Amino acid sequence: MIFDQLQTELDQRAAQGLLRTRRTLSSPQSPHIAVDGMPYLAFCSNDYLGLANHPQLIAALQQGALQWGVGAGAAHLVSGHFAPHRQLEDQLAAFVGKPAALLFSTGYMANLGVVQALAGKGGTVFADKLNHASLNEAMLLSRATVKRYRHGDMAQLAQLLEQTQSKRKLVITDAVFSMDGDLAPLPELLALCEQHDAWLYVDDAHGFGVLGAQGRGTLSHFGIDSPRVILMATLGKAAGVSGAFVAAEQVVADALVNHAHSYVYTTASPPALSVALLQSLQLIGQGDVLRAHLHRLIAQLRSSLANLPWPLLPSETAIQPLLIGDNRQALALSEALRARGIWVAAIRPPTVPQGTARLRITLSAAHSGQDVEQLSGALHELAC
Repeated sequence: MIFDQLQTELDQRAAQGLLRTRRTLSSPQSPHIAVDGMPYLAFCSNDYLGLANHPQLIAALQQGALQWGVGAGAAHLVSGHFAPHRQLEDQLAAFVGKPAALLFSTGYMANLGVVQALAGKGGTVFADKLNHASLNEAMLLSRATVKRYRHGDMAQLAQLLEQTQSKRKLVITDAVFSMDGDLAPLPELLALCEQHDAWLYVDDAHGFGVLGAQGRGTLSHFGIDSPRVILMATLGKAAGVSGAFVAAEQVVADALVNHAHSYVYTTASPPALSVALLQSLQLIGQGDVLRAHLHRLIAQLRSSLANLPWPLLPSETAIQPLLIGDNRQALALSEALRARGIWVAAIRPPTVPQGTARLRITLSAAHSGQDVEQLSGALHELAC
């Protein structure tokens, strides 16, 4: 039967330690969660500033729903573009220092729309081999010519750019790589784009709110300001709510409104979310204390895990990957932590390259030093 093939494929994934399943939270997002009725200390959320359950955001969302309802009802280009959407776009653009910003329902949809609209058939996309899956899918669906360069290898990228005759060139990269936690060499990337007249599209999903002055992101962290840089950042991680935005020159935003299919052909996000995000943006801008605490936790974790048999990958961000290697060993270590009341996700291929299965430890400003000590103690016990 047709279902037998699906079941065989799932059984094969299970045998390889690659089967994915879901667990259900019965509590709000927090370092201390309940999953399937059991309490856990969690190190696997991207809620880097601890805003997902912040009382001010909850109040703003409630007020937004009272005033604007619970649904947009139409696409932005029909009758779904509300005053809170426009206000949020204006404030996001100002916050990251760009002339214009455009809201998308998710970062995945933003990446699909931008790459398809700006590269497309006849263009060439240049991509880091460790880019997020959404960027990989975007470049394949765009129908552009695709050239991938080794992770962070500027010499190879320079060679690829030199050999390309396309009039429309788009370099795409994560700013903070989601599974490794390291930073893209954005100054060097921008220099190459300037030299070869290319756009630089930066996915700052894991840097926005955490890095740079007042949490303005990885561009601010590096002091980069160029009209050829197009920035995407998500609003469901450090911002604590949902959605994404693209910030760029006005002409780029206008082109996306007209040509980005994932913007044009979808219902707008509820305007109440934009009301909550306006409050979130204020908290991010005022969040230096939260960011300082987060960076202390990062230093504490790296110091406390330095002598484990599993190495931490080099990362100064909230993403701290503990490299295990074998899929089953990564799963077993994750399960052993779970038995001790600690939740850390095991990440396996194809999300990461073969032989690099890992525990992806993520820290939040809502964690305490004691939380980090508990995780460290458990890992040292399991290493014995």
